[in-house]
Amino acid sequence: MSDWSLAQPAYVLHSRAYRETSALVDFITPQGRLRAVLRSARGKAGSLARPFVPLEVEFRGRGELKNVGRMESAGIATWMVGDPLFSGLYLNELLIRVLPAEDPHPALFDHYAATLQGLAAGRALEPLLRSFEWRLLDDLGYGFALDTDVNGTAVDPAGLYHLRVDAGLERVEFFQPGLFRGIDLLALAEADWSAPGSLAAAKRLMRQALAPHLGGRPLVSRELFRKP
Repeated sequence: MSDWSLAQPAYVLHSRAYRETSALVDFITPQGRLRAVLRSARGKAGSLARPFVPLEVEFRGRGELKNVGRMESAGIATWMVGDPLFSGLYLNELLIRVLPAEDPHPALFDHYAATLQGLAAGRALEPLLRSFEWRLLDDLGYGFALDTDVNGTAVDPAGLYHLRVDAGLERVEFFQPGLFRGIDLLALAEADWSAPGSLAAAKRLMRQALAPHLGGRPLVSRELFRKP
């Protein structure tokens, strides 16, 4: 059982008004994702309750809905606009939707913080997003091999494969929609984003892998990328 009363690093994933002067805030911490009530949200603490600000937070309470005991800035806020901002909001929504509450994933927290820094620094968006999606699935136990199929056979560069989300990649002999080329899968296994077709394949693959964990509801943040 995590001791939430101890100060720990955190980021706000989402915040909304709650009752008269409070806010209901979703946080990501090394000890997991949780929701807490922030009292007097219109004061100094409320100004910190926004995404992409590194925080140090103490929580109170043992139930699912906790209270913020203390919240202070722990660094410089990550500044993003345009597609990097939309990408950060996408990561936040993905964590809220997929990551179980109070399930510790300290390495995932570190990867999230590093991804925010990469977005703010102007690094290529697609590799950052695909790497984070893969890390999220892997940490939750839903990862699968990219260089071998469900039978343990090495992926053939000339082969065609489809994803069985409960098991992994399965080779097929006849073309059908949604398949992946072996050569693209092997590039992904090596994180070779320069290989032709690797980024497009990674995007399709992650969408298929994440779909069962999103409960059939689309991610609102994805729509931001489609607006002119």
